[in-house]
Amino acid sequence: MTSVRGAEEELVLPGARTGREPERSLRPGPRRLTPEQVASRQRERLLDGVARTVAANGYTGARISDICRTAGVTRPVFYELFSGKEDAVLAAYRGGTQTVVRAMQRAYDEAGGAGDWPVAVRAGLRVLLTLLAQTPAFATMVVEIESVGPAGRRARTELLADFRRFFADAPPGPPGVERAELVDTVVGAVHAAVHRAVDEGRFTEAGAGPGGLPGLLDVLVHVVVTPFARPDDPE
Repeated sequence: MTSVRGAEEELVLPGARTGREPERSLRPGPRRLTPEQVASRQRERLLDGVARTVAANGYTGARISDICRTAGVTRPVFYELFSGKEDAVLAAYRGGTQTVVRAMQRAYDEAGGAGDWPVAVRAGLRVLLTLLAQTPAFATMVVEIESVGPAGRRARTELLADFRRFFADAPPGPPGVERAELVDTVVGAVHAAVHRAVDEGRFTEAGAGPGGLPGLLDVLVHVVVTPFARPDDPE
């Protein structure tokens, strides 16, 4: 499972678990679970299957049969919960990214938020990089979501817009520079750096290339904080 140490609750992203773990199986016979609980458990297993299958085969190469096999869930159940592959992939992406953003927000707030914005930014970015590094199957969806087409690009745009919340406490920024454009440019730069590391398979420090996702922390903090630094701030 994927968790961030010190969090109040465990944070599990799609792809962190396998659908065939014994404790997640639904055995035949009388059940104590309600139909809603059964559907929820099967949905979670399918979302894990989606992330793992897409990570292994890419979006275009991922087949519903492979997703079901990985999840240990039948094809008819899949279609009870999702309209098709695109629907399932978007659900996994949106659910996982919402979990990541909530974890970042909590870390940001606990680090002081407006009281010490650069420190809070570092705390939030550390959680982002840690969660993605711990769950490569889900991290791969940062890249593969673009293959979904217009709906995937809309989901990515929604995610990037959600990151604007972390700039509400930022200093004003340079005079004469449109703040909204500056924020969107900075967010885009962070996404591009994460996208490249994931695309190159650099999930951990031992990954291929110059360094893994955790190693991006100092660079990303610099990219985010510097455009909003006050002239009298220490270097």
